[in-house]
Amino acid sequence: MRFTRLPATASAALLAACTAPGPAPIPATVGTPGAQPAVVAGARPSRSHAGPARSWDEYKLRVAQRIMEASPGETFEGVLPDPLQSIPVLQIQLNRDGSLRNVTVLRVPRQSPQTVDMAIRAIRRAAPFEPVGHLPRPWQFSETFLYNDDLKFQLRTLVEAH
Repeated sequence: MRFTRLPATASAALLAACTAPGPAPIPATVGTPGAQPAVVAGARPSRSHAGPARSWDEYKLRVAQRIMEASPGETFEGVLPDPLQSIPVLQIQLNRDGSLRNVTVLRVPRQSPQTVDMAIRAIRRAAPFEPVGHLPRPWQFSETFLYNDDLKFQLRTLVEAH
């Protein structure tokens, strides 16, 4: 999978969109604490790794790769459009075993707000993730979904990694 860097104007727009004040976070509960993860039909395992992630940055990269792999018909490759169609931002909270504890919406886009539900479904499809008990608490991080005009996404974590 190949990702390209953001053009300067897209980077500025993305940064402004992610830091702009928005509505209060909306909890999108996906499970109860300690609950066992549901197995989703069709979800493919991510690439095997040589052990647990050594940092949150490495963990986030693995999660982003897994989300992309679990959603092949909903993603796109290549240059990001300027402007992007929609940019929902979600906070992913995990249990020690890597199962989803909660997904909270941090930013609801004004245009194409349905992408929030699409992004939550993509996260659920990819879960459970690798255990996080060895990483510092809190076991949570945010991910930004970058949607094009066809409502297909790339993940900010992967775009910035390349």
